[in-house]
Amino acid sequence: MKTVQAKPALRDEGAKLGFRLTLPAQILVLFIAVFPLLMQLYISLTDWSPLSGLGWWSAWSLWNNFANYTDLATDARFWSALKRTAIVMIVCVPAEFLLGLALATLFADEFPGKRIFYSILLMPMMVVPAVAGYMFFMLFQSGGPVNDILSSISGFPVTIAWLSDPTLALIAVMVADIWQWTPLMFLILLAGLVGVPEDQIKAATLLGANPWQRFVTIVLPKMKTIIIIALAIRVIENFKIFDTLYIMTGGGPGVATETISVYIYKLTTQDLIWGYVAAIALAILIVLSIAAVFAMKRMARAREVPA
Repeated sequence: MKTVQAKPALRDEGAKLGFRLTLPAQILVLFIAVFPLLMQLYISLTDWSPLSGLGWWSAWSLWNNFANYTDLATDARFWSALKRTAIVMIVCVPAEFLLGLALATLFADEFPGKRIFYSILLMPMMVVPAVAGYMFFMLFQSGGPVNDILSSISGFPVTIAWLSDPTLALIAVMVADIWQWTPLMFLILLAGLVGVPEDQIKAATLLGANPWQRFVTIVLPKMKTIIIIALAIRVIENFKIFDTLYIMTGGGPGVATETISVYIYKLTTQDLIWGYVAAIALAILIVLSIAAVFAMKRMARAREVPA
């Protein structure tokens, strides 16, 4: 009886010891995660900037309550940048998903040279975004390869100024994003596709299901969680698109390709209104956090519902 009573006591002691040993690391992680967030919230409620002549700890003397947030609601340039970011996301994410899914379906089967093509396909993802931006900046020049190819196809000289036209510049940026990040979507979806039980597909084949029916009724339901993860990652990453776009267009011509990240960068480095920048960044963080929570709930439901 004493032995039985001693076991819970030993477990409690072990748990307490584990808590004491990990407490310093937990405090450090909490500080790293929470302090910048609290700092951002604090600065977002002030008119502080590096040019104010005050340290950030004295920003309270420039307190403006929620003025930055009310300005945010009426800032036409902010909403335009957000709209462009949404356009890029609405075009790029579905395109990357469909291309990635098609490639994953193709690579799920064995074929000659699969490893070589697999390596080639993943290369764009390995390119530094700034380098990818410079590559596409050169490709879309008036005398660049894109116009040369179009000239060869059409039979007459094509000198489209891709990066000087507001609409075409945004299309060029989206092409660059799709080229670079389709491999990531492909990689995630291929991992999900390989995990689909082979016996269920064979059983469906024996019952007379054609490839499309097998794909819709077995493969896609089994990949629900993976698909949600892939889409959530790319939606969040698309909100942060910066390097490639900035190298290609700098947000121009004018502000035609200015996304939310480029707008924040310009406010931070050129206008130096850091209180307002903190308010924008916090608002974006809240929106993306809500999107992440929504995605996690959908994942939980996908796991609960049998495929």
